[in-house]
Amino acid sequence: MTGTVSGSVLLSFLLGGVVGAGLALLFAPQSGRETRQKIRELADDVKDKTTDYANQAKEKVSSLVEEGKGYYDEKKSILKSAVDAGKEAYEKEKEKYSKG
Repeated sequence: MTGTVSGSVLLSFLLGGVVGAGLALLFAPQSGRETRQKIRELADDVKDKTTDYANQAKEKVSSLVEEGKGYYDEKKSILKSAVDAGKEAYEKEKEKYSKG
């Protein structure tokens, strides 16, 4: 959950920066060609940062999935051991009373 919140904050910060930079470019006194070039550079930068952010998010999700699988396998093993021990105890008690 914390990763999701920090990811949202990071994304909000990134988008705010992009909007601010875009507005600054549009209102700056320069030629149309210079403005278009700067917008193109900004768009490339945003694309790179977005790709990096998506890759980081993908890695975190994969890591969490692997962590979850390990947790599931561990709990499954513990539960199986408990069930096996219960069966064994039941069989021992059953033998005791049948010999009775």
